[in-house]
Amino acid sequence: MTKSMTGFGSSSYLDKKVEIYCEIKTVNHRFLEISTKPNDLNSELDVYVRDLASKKMRRGSVDVRFKLNFPIENKYTVNRASLNNLLKTIKDIKDIKSENLSFKDIKDMPGIIGVEQKTNIKLSLVKKVFTESLNNLLDDRIIEGSKIEKLFLKKINLIEKNALKLSTVNRKLVKKRYDNLINKIAKLSLSLDKSRLEQEVALLVLKHDVAEEVERINFHSNSLKEELTSKKTSGKKIDFVLQELFRETSTLSVKLDEPSYKELALDMKLSVEEMREQAQNIE
Repeated sequence: MTKSMTGFGSSSYLDKKVEIYCEIKTVNHRFLEISTKPNDLNSELDVYVRDLASKKMRRGSVDVRFKLNFPIENKYTVNRASLNNLLKTIKDIKDIKSENLSFKDIKDMPGIIGVEQKTNIKLSLVKKVFTESLNNLLDDRIIEGSKIEKLFLKKINLIEKNALKLSTVNRKLVKKRYDNLINKIAKLSLSLDKSRLEQEVALLVLKHDVAEEVERINFHSNSLKEELTSKKTSGKKIDFVLQELFRETSTLSVKLDEPSYKELALDMKLSVEEMREQAQNIE
């Protein structure tokens, strides 16, 4: 199955007190690189995100973003030692009556009233939302991968058709080149050993024989189709096969000199180039 490294997935949970939103974006990358925001994410959640993403994906730059709103609980404490010290100090001042003091008079006094805020984070809900986002992302990567696979199969089909045409006319082209060289040499009226001449001409002609290139092109095309339809398609392997295929189509275009057949080879080379661009997005 062909999977793209480009994809998007999101999920959310909302009630009167809790808001959870998660979105995941991925683009192509040589390795698996995971980043999470906000940066101060709960350590347990961060580990969960990275572990699960690593199990589901092999390559790609993964950007995970959370938006979390949970109810905040305030816990108040009174530093009685500081409060007693304050009251004692005030008592020594004749112009101030400590019994008239109220909470609003002392609430802003440093060191008297302590406030501790605690966010009641429900990690199980956050993990659930992230898992849903990840599953949506994986589905999206499969959809994008199927588009790439269809494009590849279309290009491979064109390459195989052109390779078949060249294979069919190869002998005809070789014989035509051989006859042309013999005729050109004959017109020069040179006194040459006939058997040696035929041998040298044959060697020159064989340099333009494309049978081996066509055979290797068919082999690489079959390798591509097998890899594209395998259970775990490897983008790295596809890229390697395409490099080999590009080398063979380049050699083919150099060996052929008749315009119509050279054009077939150039079309094959262009198809390989287009696949190499798309292969950068395969996981």
